Amino acid sequence: MSVRAEPAPLRSRTLERAATALLERALEGLDGGALEVKLPGGAVRRFGSGAPVRLEIHDAAFFRRLATRGKLGLGESYTAGEWDTDDLVALFELLVRNVDRAAARHSGMRRLLELRPRLHRRNGLRRSRRNIAYHYDLGNELFALMLDDTMTYSCGVFERPEATLAEAQRAKFDRLCRLLELDAADHVLEIGCGWGGFARYAAERHGCRVTGITISSEQAALARERTRGLPVEILEQDYRSVDGAFTKIVSVEMVEAIGADQLGTFFATIDRVLAPGGRAAVQSILVPEQRWDRYRRTPDWIERYIFPGCLIPSLAALTQAAARHSRLGIYSVDELGEHYAETLRRWRSNFHAQIEDVRRLGYDRRFERTWDFYLAFCEAAFRTRALRDAQLLLARPGPAG
Repeated sequence: MSVRAEPAPLRSRTLERAATALLERALEGLDGGALEVKLPGGAVRRFGSGAPVRLEIHDAAFFRRLATRGKLGLGESYTAGEWDTDDLVALFELLVRNVDRAAARHSGMRRLLELRPRLHRRNGLRRSRRNIAYHYDLGNELFALMLDDTMTYSCGVFERPEATLAEAQRAKFDRLCRLLELDAADHVLEIGCGWGGFARYAAERHGCRVTGITISSEQAALARERTRGLPVEILEQDYRSVDGAFTKIVSVEMVEAIGADQLGTFFATIDRVLAPGGRAAVQSILVPEQRWDRYRRTPDWIERYIFPGCLIPSLAALTQAAARHSRLGIYSVDELGEHYAETLRRWRSNFHAQIEDVRRLGYDRRFERTWDFYLAFCEAAFRTRALRDAQLLLARPGPAG
């Protein structure tokens, strides 16, 4: 006897009803604000109390993505244009503040959303180069529209509210130089030198020699231009193949790109090439310890669509990797996370202000929405301390200097 297949429209409506119920269960008891959701049929649901953030769902595909793609579905649906909000950052802040409470109330729902595991791919030399090219070789022109004159793509330090983005980045460089106790006699290795901002600052301000390495061809080309005439050498080279001895080593928000499997190799490399009595400064985005295990097991939208191969470490993961694979210890932790939200707000503002120029470079609407989602989510994550950022001082035990 043959069994007649259920009509596709009926399956779709059933899934939409189930997903809507799931959404309402997840948002019940929303605390710290209000969310007003307009459904595709025009009905409005309100959760929480106070002045609401408004979310409008244009397409029922939004629910299907959430039901079948879990955490990835929210971002995929946004880039597809299936929903909008009047304040993307405020929406993420509200959701991030409530996510743990919602997960505790609905443990079965959380297990359902975590069924899809994070892909585990080792970052070998060739894969690392492909991953970096995917993001950093988008074009120097694009990053120039979003960043400031220092061409620095990491957290700045706003020493006063009216500081410009460029001033905040130079303040960050200054902190790193003071942490390393740089002077003209030093030879500095910068692991992940970007477009040469720190190398240029250190060479100009302190007269030291700098060797910067990157595996982005676009970054290497511009970094060489920006440091011409200074005692700076820019190499297109993987950190694992570095040789020589350096009195100081710095790495700013590069370690997140290598994956958990390579943390030991990263610290072993620093230990291998750091001269006796030398210092190393590592600035890293950090996941709070309570979220680390869950974060590294489950899929992440930013890893999938923005930084392939990345895995943000926790402070404990860095400390343990350094202890197990090197003679290095962490001797200070300088928290910068409060400054990252403002840094990201400035980048996103620049991105929107220059959007016509972004389009003239050939980037389409999906790219715009992808980067808007990425920058807004990260800003909210730092505002709510769901992410941290810190400068770490590393050295070997024994006399300094």
